[in-house]
Amino acid sequence: MSQQAVLAPISVLIVEDDAVTRRALCLAIESEPALNLVAALDSVKPALDWLENQSVDVLLTDLGLPDGSGVEIILACARRYPNSDIMVITMSSDEANVLACIEAGASGYVLKDAGRIDIVRAVLDLRAGGSPMSPAIARMVIARVRDGKKAAPTPASSDSVELTTLTKREAAILDLIARGATYGEVAQLLSVSVSTVQTHIKSIYGKLSVHSRGEAVFEAHRRGLLRMGLPKTKT
Repeated sequence: MSQQAVLAPISVLIVEDDAVTRRALCLAIESEPALNLVAALDSVKPALDWLENQSVDVLLTDLGLPDGSGVEIILACARRYPNSDIMVITMSSDEANVLACIEAGASGYVLKDAGRIDIVRAVLDLRAGGSPMSPAIARMVIARVRDGKKAAPTPASSDSVELTTLTKREAAILDLIARGATYGEVAQLLSVSVSTVQTHIKSIYGKLSVHSRGEAVFEAHRRGLLRMGLPKTKT
């Protein structure tokens, strides 16, 4: 925490239509010196207007908003500010919504009714490279991808070639990132430096042709690269 506080505060934009929930989120963000609440909005249009001229480190958004879907905000933020991290905080556990948010650019997805949300820790983990996700959502994503798999790619396909190029270390890092581990936690678990983890992440991005953690996790699931139920690989 002390290291985080020395750096420039992480800017946070909240989009939530419920006044009570919005106030609770604001109070949580304002209680942490490492975070800076830049705006708290209640619908899609004000959020899109805000993002037209201002960037943000972390976007927290609900999905069911009075004038549209939070997916519109996710898309706009991801396209305009690719270095921003996006997390959905919602009541919706519908798998179509979950997958749409991940595809749009969200790296985190937590349910409001999944017990008390430690929003400060979630935001810090998100910005540090993690993917905060309610366990029920993570399980749903994995089940959906497994059930929806098509026939295995032919040996000549590009996917099969890419699968063989992933190292055991990269596979282990992918699994940990998919579980929500931060780069620091991954480094500690695998007994390597954070810079080594970042180097592997860059390699993974290149092999999967993605540009964010959310895309990497989704694409890795799609290609069958994650084995989250298996023991961790030791290398």
